[in-house]
Amino acid sequence: MATLRQLEYLVAIVDAGSFTRAAERLNVTQPGLSHQFQALEREVGGPLLERLPRGVRLTSAGRSMLPHARAALAEAGRATLSARRAAGVSTGELHLATLYSVSAGVLPAVLGLWRKRHPGVRVRLFEYRSSDDLAQAMVAGIADLAVGPLPDRWEGTARHLGTEEFVVVTAADDPLAGPGTAARVQLADLADRPWVHFTPDSGLARFLDDACARAGFRPRAAVRTEQAAAAVGYAAAGLGPTLVPASSVPRHFPEAVLRPDPPVTRVLTGYTRTSPDSVAASFLDLLEEHAALMPRHVARRLGLRTRTP
Repeated sequence: MATLRQLEYLVAIVDAGSFTRAAERLNVTQPGLSHQFQALEREVGGPLLERLPRGVRLTSAGRSMLPHARAALAEAGRATLSARRAAGVSTGELHLATLYSVSAGVLPAVLGLWRKRHPGVRVRLFEYRSSDDLAQAMVAGIADLAVGPLPDRWEGTARHLGTEEFVVVTAADDPLAGPGTAARVQLADLADRPWVHFTPDSGLARFLDDACARAGFRPRAAVRTEQAAAAVGYAAAGLGPTLVPASSVPRHFPEAVLRPDPPVTRVLTGYTRTSPDSVAASFLDLLEEHAALMPRHVARRLGLRTRTP
């Protein structure tokens, strides 16, 4: 049976691109690393890597084994942390996976509060472009806890955190945002506009396309970006409207913020592969209580009431 050390060597060789660089990163001798790797290949019954003049390439067996090797190493690390926590150790790491848009909007205030309450527990953050990428990372065992939309047919533990609204951001001189107009907009009224869109591999691109499709049109892109915060800036500069989570709108934002009619929403959950340990559960409690899915400064502009601080 493969050992954790052998799996660590496989991952290191792939990530480093060569046996020599992997040995340097792991601070082991190259002959020792090669010996252990050859033992792993004998165990699985075939080559895992093809040695090239400049680097290495995974074989079919190697491509199949690599995600399981990463998951096993991640699980071993969490097992060690869990044992330390059970023994009363207050240090360690919480591995947290989320989407870029959630990381930039919802998480900063919660992580700041977590730091004050649990200064000895570090947070390692893994950020992903789409909900599919996030779910695949969790299946592979990358993190203790994910924050994002719940994947279909998720078999692990999940906790509902709330529903966040998306808003349309556009320039202050937009006719739809002029004096005497309501802070609402029907997306169909923007069908002929060029949009500040998102890169195709971003989950926000799919979200925007789906929302516009429900309104009966396909948005034209004036510019594409990967980040919600950048989209807000481009929309404010007059490149076109954009659709972003309300938490992406900064305080004292001078441009127009409009609520789609009907509302465009996304349900957020905290989910794990198994029952969350005490640290992950504590973070979920904090997130559920303090996550600003609809920030107060945005709610005021939209004429909404919110209990979120």
